[in-house]
Amino acid sequence: MRFFDLRERLRGGLWFIPTMCVLSAVAMAVLLIRLDGRYDFSFTFKGGPDSAQTFLSTVSSSMITFTGLVFTITIVVLQLASQQFSPRVLRTFLRDRHSQLALGIFTATFTYSLIVLRSVRSEEAAGGQFVPALAVTFAFALVMLSLALFVDYIHHIAQSIRVPTITHSVSDETRSAISDIYDHEHTAAPVPLPQGLPRRVVPAPRRGVITGLDRDRLVSLAQAADAVVEVVPAIGDYVPQGAPLLNIYGSTADPAAFVDAVGIGLERTMQQDPAFGFRQLVDVAERGLSPAVNDPTTAIQCLDEIHDLLRRLAVRAFPSGQRFDDSGELRLSFPVTSWEGYVDLSFDEIRQYGRASIQVHRRLRSIIMDLLSSAGRTSRSPAQAVTHVGRSGRIASRSRRGSRVGPPTRRARARGHLAPSGQPFQFVYGGPGLGGIRRRIPVTLSFERS
Repeated sequence: MRFFDLRERLRGGLWFIPTMCVLSAVAMAVLLIRLDGRYDFSFTFKGGPDSAQTFLSTVSSSMITFTGLVFTITIVVLQLASQQFSPRVLRTFLRDRHSQLALGIFTATFTYSLIVLRSVRSEEAAGGQFVPALAVTFAFALVMLSLALFVDYIHHIAQSIRVPTITHSVSDETRSAISDIYDHEHTAAPVPLPQGLPRRVVPAPRRGVITGLDRDRLVSLAQAADAVVEVVPAIGDYVPQGAPLLNIYGSTADPAAFVDAVGIGLERTMQQDPAFGFRQLVDVAERGLSPAVNDPTTAIQCLDEIHDLLRRLAVRAFPSGQRFDDSGELRLSFPVTSWEGYVDLSFDEIRQYGRASIQVHRRLRSIIMDLLSSAGRTSRSPAQAVTHVGRSGRIASRSRRGSRVGPPTRRARARGHLAPSGQPFQFVYGGPGLGGIRRRIPVTLSFERS
């Protein structure tokens, strides 16, 4: 997990790519200056020492101005994104390779010009006149590249603060996480944990958010110790220092190696936590539905992406949250987000904040109707999947009429029945927007288990 945490810090920092660009510029400047000292490049810069010094001084002063302007624009964009959308989406901007490359090229051009400027000598200087023609020509090429990149950077920043760009970027990363996790995880029926209390409860060494698990390493360690390891918090959950982190059954092995296989960071990441993508989209939708913003169309654009993500989940078999060794023995158990958890996360808060918006409820109804049909084609329990989506639809109708919205009661869950295969499933929707008429929309569903 140390490599995973390091990779996340490097990808999410504004400093790594600019640092690499500056180091590359230093190496390139030293190399070209040495080549100029050994060979005569007649096809390059033709000016004398004064012209070279003037040109390089102008380049260095202008590039430091460019760099400051880019830093200012980036900070303003981060502030706007935090205020208008959600602080959680700042991670998307910080990981933007385009902005990092622009900062890197500008700082590299500035550094390169200073180093080459230092090597230029006039006739009065010790050692005689020296003009690194090839290095000066390359500086001109870097200036042209910087100008083109600056124009492209302004266009990119203007596009990146648009709602469709933000939601599309978040949903793309979420789709990638869904494919990585749900296409490669164990999906068999879960096996019960060993009976009795765990032999050892391992506390969290520090506070933070669970960012990931090195599952293969945990399985190997558990197999070597002939133990079963249960991860108590789910990925994305906050764990206080000293709170239960791992339950170890059947062995009193040293827990230090097990703890190292659990990533604990400052904030959630998307690598093993697709629910974090849903969280960001829901946050942006809620901000758009707040009275201060009052922009339900933003919420609709977030629901569009949520719809696509839920549809991808509806046709996948969910992981069991368990790992086995080569002999088939249970070695690792960890919490996973269920289909019901994704549905609740996607709909509950948006329907509460958007209960007065006809746009939101119209879109919610269309999503639920589509999921009612697509959820039945999954290889896991179709009854459970469709029942939960249907319950969300009925709660959405009640919130449309202004009734109190709260967690689903046992009675509400009991009413979410599923008709037999091939029979119409009655989906009830109504409210003031429909003239006070409660409409029953029959939907015929057929389920085939794969």
